[in-house]
Amino acid sequence: MAFLDAIMWPFSWAVSFILSMFHSVLSMLGLPTDSGWNWTISIVLLVLVVRIILIPLFVRQIKSQRGMQIIQPEIQKLQAKYKGKKDPVSRQQQAAEQQALFKKHKVNPFMTCLPILAQMPIFFALFWMLNRIGRTNGEYQTDGYYALSPQEVVGFSSSDIFGVGMADIFLPAVQSDPAEVNVLVLTSVMIVMMVGAQFFTQKQLMSKNMSEAALQGQFAQTQKMMLYVLPLVFVVGGVNFPVGVLIYWTATNFWTLGQQWWVIRNNPTPGSLAEKELNLRRAAKGLPPVGEEARKAREEAQKPSGQHKGHTAQPKKKKKKKKGRR
Repeated sequence: MAFLDAIMWPFSWAVSFILSMFHSVLSMLGLPTDSGWNWTISIVLLVLVVRIILIPLFVRQIKSQRGMQIIQPEIQKLQAKYKGKKDPVSRQQQAAEQQALFKKHKVNPFMTCLPILAQMPIFFALFWMLNRIGRTNGEYQTDGYYALSPQEVVGFSSSDIFGVGMADIFLPAVQSDPAEVNVLVLTSVMIVMMVGAQFFTQKQLMSKNMSEAALQGQFAQTQKMMLYVLPLVFVVGGVNFPVGVLIYWTATNFWTLGQQWWVIRNNPTPGSLAEKELNLRRAAKGLPPVGEEARKAREEAQKPSGQHKGHTAQPKKKKKKKKGRR
């Protein structure tokens, strides 16, 4: 654990500092210091800070996702070319050609999942903090926890919302005798909200922001798998997450849902249903189309007009008047 603590030190310090700062500000604004709502709002504000910092990664994620959609026809041709060839040489050649395709179009599949991976250190820092300050014999209540003072640690560990503490977890609440009903109800509602936001985020991506070419082939199959696998992962994890972590993931999933909705509505993928809907709204306002329809309009405008006379057409020569004889 000492090695992991050394790796996580900057993240644990950053998380505790941001929470302490927001907690102090909210306390000055009139919220009770030991109130669970004070800490809940502090965690939500932590989410806002993290997600604002991650906006550049989100932009790169969008670009990579669109690049993957654009090259799907070429990926499908490549797969058809090596269909049935399972020897090591063919596999190596297919992988090399695919990498060359990614490089040509400046696409990195890893970027599609980078924002969620970038949040993992924050998640683990918050998870460890809740487990430690909520389930210890008083070590952090006297020494503090990174940027949190001993008083803040005591207030955090004793705070609750609807009678549920920040460190309470669904699974232990089920196993306790008698079962802690208030913990089960609150955590269940938060897990449903967290999973629902994740599901609708992926659903709106597939239903509105994918081109026709991307709706076929392996890319579409991967997106369909993520539609159901990611919510399942959140369900399995959610029953083991403390309430404070559930607050974090629920808030970040709703941020993702809203952020993606804005991007799909205002800057959709070329050739997607969302782009068609955007151009209908622009047409209703008298604005020119964008994206794929704008490209088609430009190509139509560049076509030559009038009757085509062919390459051999020559200008008519004027008849010369014959000179009379003297």
